[in-house]
Amino acid sequence: MGLLNKIKWLALRVGKKRKDSGRPDYQIIDTESDLKDFARMLEKEKIVAVDMEADSLYHFREKVCLLQFATKWANVIIDPLQIENLAPLKPFFLRSDIKKVFHGADYDVRSLHRDFDMDINNLFDTQIACRFLGLRETGLEAVLQKRFNIVLDKKYQKKDWSKRPLPKDMLEYAARDAIYLVPLANILEDELEKKGRLSWVREECDYLSKVRAASPDSHPLYLKFRGAGRLYPRELAVLEGLLQFRKEVAERKDRPLFKIFGNDSLIKIAKAKPVNLRQLEKTRSLSRKQIRMYGNALAETVRASLEIPKKNLPAYPRKKGPVLSPKVPERVKALKRWRDSKAWSLEIEAGLICNKSLISTIAIQNPRNIKGLEAIEEMKNWQKEAFGKEIVTVLRKVRR
Repeated sequence: MGLLNKIKWLALRVGKKRKDSGRPDYQIIDTESDLKDFARMLEKEKIVAVDMEADSLYHFREKVCLLQFATKWANVIIDPLQIENLAPLKPFFLRSDIKKVFHGADYDVRSLHRDFDMDINNLFDTQIACRFLGLRETGLEAVLQKRFNIVLDKKYQKKDWSKRPLPKDMLEYAARDAIYLVPLANILEDELEKKGRLSWVREECDYLSKVRAASPDSHPLYLKFRGAGRLYPRELAVLEGLLQFRKEVAERKDRPLFKIFGNDSLIKIAKAKPVNLRQLEKTRSLSRKQIRMYGNALAETVRASLEIPKKNLPAYPRKKGPVLSPKVPERVKALKRWRDSKAWSLEIEAGLICNKSLISTIAIQNPRNIKGLEAIEEMKNWQKEAFGKEIVTVLRKVRR
């Protein structure tokens, strides 16, 4: 039976399976010829649900391991580890007249662009939609249980999706999530439309579709390490040495960084600066197994960092902020009071209306009219249109 006939046959069964939490019917695509056929089918759709599974918990360089697509007529799993070229899907993702429904798409968008150079137009994120509707629990499991009384079993969520062959239970798990996204999106869009917030979500989704994974660079690793800014230069040098060592080990063993050493362990070692195994053990930052495997190398890394001349020690970059008007804190407080009150009346998270960073930017720039808001690049169009007049009014009431 050819791919098209198989999918048509499954279409008769998929709808029935969607009504319960039983085993879903699905079709696996693992050849480029079948992928090309399926990609052409997708381009005839108006709305398609998309999901993916990756192996970030198991490998140094994470990768997409499965792609799941669901429409009214099909439930398909694509295996990118078996298909070298996923380019046939690019036209589908680029089509602005086909809605692609994701749930919590940030990681998916970054991964698809990183691994396959996929750009996505007309993305709709059901998690963002839930947040703008004021739902407290926005995970897919909680949302589906509340909306459709469907219970998802998430026991395979943290499994290694790069293994082949994948067990049937894991494939069924992967096939299950996407099949509910299209009906969920339709319901959420109707509710957003009634509340006048659909345009807000669409703009947020458009912004989300453009996020990208961080590209590797030659900058020191401590620049992306939480807490590094609180260390002294010598401690910072030790930390950088430890981070470079961890990266080398992780890459050699093809394991995630956190499975070599945790960040808390590294910060403790950087502060204590142990130069031998005895001192390293006293830090109580590592297990006995870790000390046995890496203790001597870590002590050597610390010793080498301590030998760096003082003039060559790293310094954490500090940005000097502009000289601010003494009225800025007062404006911040006034904007926060307005924001929190507005969030309460709309029954949504305060940060969705205006996060802390944006409040600070507005308070500093202090626009006196709607036109002044146009200069604030961080502010989205829906925020200006929905709340611009109120924001300007709040600022005007603060004494100059």
